[in-house]
Amino acid sequence: MNITDISGTFTLNNGVKMPYLGLGVYDCKDGKEVFNSVTWALDAGYRHIDTATLYKNETGVGEAVRAYDIAREEIFVVSKVWNTDQGYEKTLKAFETSMGKLKLDYLDLYLIHYPVKGKFPDTWKAIEKLYLEGRIRAIGVSNFPERHIRELLKTAEIVPMVNQMEFHPYIIQQDLIDYCRELSIQYEGWSPFMRGKIFQIDLFRELSERYQKSIAQIALRWSLQKGVIAIPKSSRKDRIISNADIFDFEISIDDMNLINKLDRNQAVVGLHPDSFEL
Repeated sequence: MNITDISGTFTLNNGVKMPYLGLGVYDCKDGKEVFNSVTWALDAGYRHIDTATLYKNETGVGEAVRAYDIAREEIFVVSKVWNTDQGYEKTLKAFETSMGKLKLDYLDLYLIHYPVKGKFPDTWKAIEKLYLEGRIRAIGVSNFPERHIRELLKTAEIVPMVNQMEFHPYIIQQDLIDYCRELSIQYEGWSPFMRGKIFQIDLFRELSERYQKSIAQIALRWSLQKGVIAIPKSSRKDRIISNADIFDFEISIDDMNLINKLDRNQAVVGLHPDSFEL
């Protein structure tokens, strides 16, 4: 694993290269706000944009990607099928709806947003079909603990390429990271700043002073050094630019371990996915 610059990637289990730093657009309003956010990110060198049906801003994301003056294949676009759209036929329809909003010829990564009881295996079958048809370059899951991945693999023909989880110092889930690594499933983290709570942690204030980097930059660098893709969300130009300024320093092993010790196995944003029933 080599963390070099903002253009760097991790290689997925099908050979597709996925940028290890991306822009999350959750809670970013469709239209001008998300268009500007994506454009500022692309200006800053980001090449990975993460949206979802739930976010209701796929239209603006697609407009920004299409309007930007670089080749489409240089931008890694991600979306997700929402819970109410799961099941085989409904997933196929939801994908077409998303693509109609994005107005793109293909998607780089499509994820199951949550493991909905009784539906996610059929949802995965639909996503496998789209992948085999060449509509999607890579496929994966989101918010899937180990037991849900094991359940999925009972009927799956294709091993997921990505698992996107809530990931920050209070919920590391190293066992799940290790399990995904054994299966060559790339781990990806959402909510790296714990909805702002990370700025209240004394250790991060100390590390910020030690490395002369912002707390946000420390958190993102820690994620990448853990081998976890990071997708910080922001609609502010200055923060989008600042979040990408993490490639001129390295966190020491000792300090990485100090951060790891903060783990509480505690979700901050929502319910722990393992509370879902199969």
